[in-house]
Amino acid sequence: MIDPLYVASGFGVGLLVGMTGVGGGSLMTPLLILLFGIHPSTAVGTDLFYAAGTKTAGTVVHGWSRSVHWPAVFRLASGSIPASAATLLVLWKLDLKSDAERNLVNLVLCFALMLTAASLIFRKSLMAQFRRRVERMDARTTAIGTVLVGALLGVLVSISSVGAGAVGVTALLLLYPRLPIATIVGSDIAHAVPLTLVAGAGHWALGDVDWALMGVLLMGSLPGIVIGSYSAARVPETVLRAALASVLIVVAGKIAFAELNLSSAIVTALAWSR
Repeated sequence: MIDPLYVASGFGVGLLVGMTGVGGGSLMTPLLILLFGIHPSTAVGTDLFYAAGTKTAGTVVHGWSRSVHWPAVFRLASGSIPASAATLLVLWKLDLKSDAERNLVNLVLCFALMLTAASLIFRKSLMAQFRRRVERMDARTTAIGTVLVGALLGVLVSISSVGAGAVGVTALLLLYPRLPIATIVGSDIAHAVPLTLVAGAGHWALGDVDWALMGVLLMGSLPGIVIGSYSAARVPETVLRAALASVLIVVAGKIAFAELNLSSAIVTALAWSR
């Protein structure tokens, strides 16, 4: 049966992604873990394919509106795709057990959520501080910086499914200050498509994808991201970023708190077993 709550969650997240380029992994993965009780690894793997489908629709809309800077997309992908493949290979080699895998995903997820929230909160101050310096960079330095940012996103997204949104948008704003915000958002969404497909394929190989769940989420997210992409210029960005950052901080705190409680319970159980 199709749970309306899953569809509504997909629609809400898709709407935010279309308007801001942010909210795919940073909201959907915690929702699946905290609200629906999905295992972190399955949540990450499912969310990656969900994000690929959602952001493909967003890319089509932004591409039709000519709000994608394709050179930046290709540079990001040239760093993120190899980094994602390498990260997935390391995870496969480590052969993490269930508890260890849960702890690793939750740890990286908390870090990525806080980094995303910081990117949203301090974006203007970062741009004010570094924009003049970045504007003096030559084209080669900008290209190298874009590839390195892509590599960082490849690692973060492959483990936690978080980072391609706010972190990517903030980095693109710093590296390409002359591009309009709609083009920055469109470029970030377009880059997320190949990255989430590669990372999702790796998690599929590891057995971490719930296809039925992904299909239900897409039922809501596809119309949501189309509506959000068309209304991107009509919503006050400052209010949206502040609200989203607050939600991410709360979610990161809840995951960290749950992780600490789980660790305490394991320690207590081990002590009693002795």
